[in-house]
Amino acid sequence: MVNHQTIGDGAVHLSPEDLAALRRNLCEQLDLARRPAAPGQAPVPPSASARMVLADVRAALQRIAEGRYGICHLCRRPVDRDRLMVVPQARYCARCQHVREPGR
Repeated sequence: MVNHQTIGDGAVHLSPEDLAALRRNLCEQLDLARRPAAPGQAPVPPSASARMVLADVRAALQRIAEGRYGICHLCRRPVDRDRLMVVPQARYCARCQHVREPGR
């Protein structure tokens, strides 16, 4: 039987294995961003959009450390596991993300 983390209302959310995999994925994203473009070259400064993604990744790692990961910042409900597996730095559930970004 898989042990799952519960959040707020007791809804089944992420197993410890899921959480570990997501943490690894986020750390790999940070590592990739820090690598030089080619051996012996200085790192290329990230674009503004890349800096935003890196900030989101760092914030997601902080939420994991604080036990707040996977909770929507707007409605406070659990973010769907499938969404987190695709976008591990997601701050919002799909419904709230859609509300925040109309027309997308």
